[in-house]
Amino acid sequence: MTDEPHISISLDRPTRQYAADDELIARFDISNLPAVNIQAIEASVLWHTEGTGEEDMSAHEFVRLVPGDDADGDLTRPQTLKTRLPRSPLSYDGKIVKIHWVVRVRVFVGRGRDLVEELEFELSAVGSSDLAAENGRGASRG
Repeated sequence: MTDEPHISISLDRPTRQYAADDELIARFDISNLPAVNIQAIEASVLWHTEGTGEEDMSAHEFVRLVPGDDADGDLTRPQTLKTRLPRSPLSYDGKIVKIHWVVRVRVFVGRGRDLVEELEFELSAVGSSDLAAENGRGASRG
């Protein structure tokens, strides 16, 4: 067990697989860091590319929390970020370029090093439940 400050992020789907237009719900909290040391928290859902050429990045959803936002100013309490996912760009794992979707939480600390944590998820055109239904229909056609 460590006493280092830490950000925990979890998603509403343990598989971390989402389809375009799905709602994503991320929960996050900060541990081992006194609330008084937190100047702000930025939570975002974003995509970035990896591979040859210039790397791109774009935020789909962005929220900035400051101590005055909460009645008691305690930003270490569990927080929730909800967003409806877009239709593109979709996750892609190619040889030349990859597109990654992540939930990123950044904590700005008054004194000391800022904390950053990311949790990757997959964004596809068809949800896993839709795909299973399509496969089931396809098998019955004979």
